[in-house]
Amino acid sequence: MTGTGAPSDRPAAVVIACSTRAARGVYEDRTGPILVEALRSWGFEVPDSIVVEDGPPVGAALRAALAGAPDLVLTTGGTGITSRDLTPEYTTPLLDRLVPGIAEHLRAVGVANGVASAVLSRGVAGLAGRTLVVNLPGSRGAVRDALDVLGPLLPHVVGQLRDGDH
Repeated sequence: MTGTGAPSDRPAAVVIACSTRAARGVYEDRTGPILVEALRSWGFEVPDSIVVEDGPPVGAALRAALAGAPDLVLTTGGTGITSRDLTPEYTTPLLDRLVPGIAEHLRAVGVANGVASAVLSRGVAGLAGRTLVVNLPGSRGAVRDALDVLGPLLPHVVGQLRDGDH
């Protein structure tokens, strides 16, 4: 179900976990379920998270998610500085407009919480049509910090995406 219906429709979201090892079954995805649970508790209609390998599968999963025109797409993982961390590179070409304040605030909260390496996250946030896309790091702590940032913003974001008043 998409977020393109009447404003009274529940907002829709998709969560994509970008992790080659989780996609290959080396270990279980630990961040996607945290995001799904929080979004559901906030009233979003969201399926279980999608787990994909790093690289081109991230782009394919993003394109598939955006085809459904949800209100929100969250990715987790692939935002660091290793050669495999390419989530921002597969996200940016799909965005029509950047919303840099979100990504900047996510990094700032991580640093404020004592995680100096939060500045190494290269995650981006922006709009693809009427969908907000936000890249989150792949750690549970970063995801929990992100939920603290996004929780108060998302009702306003969804209203704005549906052309509500400021």
